[in-house]
Amino acid sequence: MLLLGFAAVCCAVPAGNAISAYLALTTGGRGDAGIAEGGSAADIPDRMLSAYKKAVRQAGTYVPACQGLRWPVLAGVAKVESNHAVGRSIAASGDIRPKIYGVLLNGSGQGGNTAVVPDTDGGTWDGTAAGERAVGPFQFLPSTWEAVGKDAGGDKVADPHNADDAALGAAVYLCGQGRDLTRRAQLTAALLQYNHSSAYVSNVLGWIGQYTAAAHDPDLKNVSGKVRTVIEAALAQRGVPYAWGGGNTAGKSTGICCSPSGKSGAHIEGFDCSGLTQYAYAKAGVRLPRTAAAQAGVGRRIPAGRGTGALRPGDLVFYATAPGRDQTIYHVGIYLGSGQMINAARPGTVVRLDAVRAMPGYAGGARLL
Repeated sequence: MLLLGFAAVCCAVPAGNAISAYLALTTGGRGDAGIAEGGSAADIPDRMLSAYKKAVRQAGTYVPACQGLRWPVLAGVAKVESNHAVGRSIAASGDIRPKIYGVLLNGSGQGGNTAVVPDTDGGTWDGTAAGERAVGPFQFLPSTWEAVGKDAGGDKVADPHNADDAALGAAVYLCGQGRDLTRRAQLTAALLQYNHSSAYVSNVLGWIGQYTAAAHDPDLKNVSGKVRTVIEAALAQRGVPYAWGGGNTAGKSTGICCSPSGKSGAHIEGFDCSGLTQYAYAKAGVRLPRTAAAQAGVGRRIPAGRGTGALRPGDLVFYATAPGRDQTIYHVGIYLGSGQMINAARPGTVVRLDAVRAMPGYAGGARLL
């Protein structure tokens, strides 16, 4: 039973590599330059996010029949293609340096691609005349860029290495002859045109969903004081990666190895569930213990039997392998209202909004403020 109980825990305690995850659980900020910590999409550099929004405004000039183009669609593609050019310098003009190049498509097999694509631009955009390689944050082949590239900045040059130009070109490409991107089938067709892979499409659609949720900020007009401080602090971390053992009162941090599923947080800077709650409540002057089960002992408990309707914004929300036995609590979130919570769910996800019923084993809540 001890092993099963441990295997269900998703919120670890930071510890040195020599300390086992089990010992850390039982005993128990670095910023990324250019990444927006607040706002609606925490993993997108501000300059890239503005490029996506600008492209949506400009796209109608070139594809007036297109419907349903939203910045989360462009962000979903750019996340998978280049991780939003994170790590590059993005000038006020939108120019990205160093430039982003894909593998050379010469049949070598590098990067898992055995296609042979002859050079079409003499190296103008991809820096080589030995063949073609994808370029820029949206990873266009030069031949495709020739057809869809647009000048978004007014300098009379359509440059795939410029954030604004690249985002507008992607908008035009995805819109085609006038797709309705609110229709799932047409959005899927647009993404398949970008990369004819069902796995690729699923990946991009997942990110579009995350950014769509992030784009619609919840209504906090009836939330004030310290509760608002907690919620806003947690919401500002949307898009930050889940890291097993990551996060503390100071903010996100690298985690530890390894989760019950074998996922290491040691090289991921982010939050696990209790690290996120610990951070958000610290902003309001409330210090929480590190694990989800221990946090259930703070404040006034709200029994699961009262249902989720008893929760108020800012309450902690708990989940257990055996509801009714707090020692089996394995997860915690922050209730937002309207059946939603701010959640660092599991390895491979990001901080996001989820339904309270998205996690199994609802075990009630706790009111701290």
